[in-house]
Amino acid sequence: MHHRIPIGAIALVTILSVTMSGARAFDESKYPNWKGQWLRTDTGIPRYDPSKPAGRGQQAPLTPEYRAVLEASLADQAAGGQGGDPTYTCIAPGMPRIMNNYEGAEFVVTPSTTHVLMEHIYDFRRIYTDGRDWPDDIDPSFAGYSIGKWIDAGGTGRYDVLEVETRGFKGPRTYDNTGLPLHPDNQSIIKERIFQDKADANILYDEITTIDHALTRPWTATKVYRHAQKPTWRESVCVENNPHVEIANQGYMLSADGFLMPAKKDQPPPDLRYFTRPQK
Repeated sequence: MHHRIPIGAIALVTILSVTMSGARAFDESKYPNWKGQWLRTDTGIPRYDPSKPAGRGQQAPLTPEYRAVLEASLADQAAGGQGGDPTYTCIAPGMPRIMNNYEGAEFVVTPSTTHVLMEHIYDFRRIYTDGRDWPDDIDPSFAGYSIGKWIDAGGTGRYDVLEVETRGFKGPRTYDNTGLPLHPDNQSIIKERIFQDKADANILYDEITTIDHALTRPWTATKVYRHAQKPTWRESVCVENNPHVEIANQGYMLSADGFLMPAKKDQPPPDLRYFTRPQK
């Protein structure tokens, strides 16, 4: 008697076989253990260089033109405005600001991709480690397109450093909420070396270098994360209860009772040409 095996069953067996084969090919023991939640160790405003104060204190190697952009942003914020920070309307912060690590990070290592998941609005990254080259055409994104390579820097037979290069950005993007600017041409190149402390596996470093046309030279900083012993993940939805409103490139606010109000002194109201004005 001939037994017919349904085509669907054959397909399922094939898929499972391929999946299990891929799982066996991924030797997890060759990769560092970055599981769990990682929190930034610095305090205060999250910033590109956590070893220095925000704003002017970052001592960013800006060109004179973009130093003036920073000063204008700081002056506007001092007057009650948002300055050059684009994220007040909940736009994605983009790279390298994602790695400021506002509310906790998780690294998920797979054979072909390392995922960086941030517990903060739209901050997530895919770092491709499958040996691919740069595509001919990159669809620009705030996080950019990241290609990484695992390195056995200690010669132990186990990877201990992830080297990453990221390109293909869109904007607007800034380094932090002071409006410290990147160039609007979005031609930034960002390089990273991510690795654990040799003496303390609970410490993770991200040595990050930004190459950008708003800078006079490459700018390098080291971010330090600590492994959370009792991780607490919470949902972060930027648009929830966000009182900020942008109209014609001007930032306004909603009052507690839901009315539009100025964000700074003597700010003119928006153009109401499309609204019917009440008759006196």
